[in-house]
Amino acid sequence: MDKTTVIPFPAGEAAEQPGRVYERIRDEIVSGRLGPNDRLKVAELAVRYGTSTNPIREALQQLRGEGFVIMEPNRGARVRPIDEEFVRDIVEIEVLIEPAMTRWFVSIAGDADIAALEAVQTEIEDLNFADPARHGALDTRFHQLIYDRHYNRHAAVLWWTHREILRAISRRFPTSLSRRTAVIREHRELIECIRAQDADGAARVVARHVEGSGRHIIEQMRAARRKDQVTPPLASKRED
Repeated sequence: MDKTTVIPFPAGEAAEQPGRVYERIRDEIVSGRLGPNDRLKVAELAVRYGTSTNPIREALQQLRGEGFVIMEPNRGARVRPIDEEFVRDIVEIEVLIEPAMTRWFVSIAGDADIAALEAVQTEIEDLNFADPARHGALDTRFHQLIYDRHYNRHAAVLWWTHREILRAISRRFPTSLSRRTAVIREHRELIECIRAQDADGAARVVARHVEGSGRHIIEQMRAARRKDQVTPPLASKRED
């Protein structure tokens, strides 16, 4: 897709809102419509999204902070390849952050907190992955109940940023049956550890949960790459 092609915002959506421009650019990077190492020229992107240059600059700075965009002196911005290593790096950070935040939550969690987690988990199970967007929102809410009150706001913001990145990437792929089963099981195990005030057990469950999610995304990315690299034999013969 030519980067000068105008991609109109849906009716009623304000193109000048930096957050909306950021989401559109991020989604196009994740989907591959803006490819690895593509140059991101502010003027071209402003035309592409039908907006002024200021929201583009703000969006590129945010995407740079999240690792989607690389900026080099005198060379401008380009798309960072969204590959398995990119996901691996995020997951490795989250395996350190999320267990620590979970341990703290166990120390303050009361009956109301456990009831709230139970309620969201029941919705997740009732939905049974039938609506991926709705499941994603519920799953995020489940973890927000644990992390949003943490005293270290830098850690909480970093978790949220990584969560949004991984969620954007995972939207490209189906969730396997084995991963669906693991998500349900691990959420239930986590609730039981919190109920029992078992901070170490809860931390272990969360670490396994994060690792499993990252591994699933990476496996799906590798499978998609292998599929893209396959050339049909008959097509090759016709070209000879």
